[in-house]
Amino acid sequence: MIYLTDKKCVACEGGMPPLTKAQIDELKPQTPEWFVSDDLRFINREFTFKDFKQTLAFVNKVGELAESEGHHPDLFIHDYKKLAITLTTYAVKGLSENDFILAAKIDLLAHTDET
Repeated sequence: MIYLTDKKCVACEGGMPPLTKAQIDELKPQTPEWFVSDDLRFINREFTFKDFKQTLAFVNKVGELAESEGHHPDLFIHDYKKLAITLTTYAVKGLSENDFILAAKIDLLAHTDET
């Protein structure tokens, strides 16, 4: 098995189809804490931290990771210590493998930080 954390995001171009439900079902076990939207267009996860400072530090780490992967999530800090992350691939109007690669790498960051 090739782990998502060992892969690198690749540039997506319009005209490519989004992942099918079967493809999503194959990748999902490697990102068990992420929720797939009913329309299969987004995955999201919420993280809770001790305080705003810790939340912001994690946001910055996710930002650095996203830049290095060339794939960028939507980030929403709320209730001062919660971070909601949503991933989608706008170029394909749905999910691509990049979303799951980045989700798996974000999970790795979170486990490293003992979130």
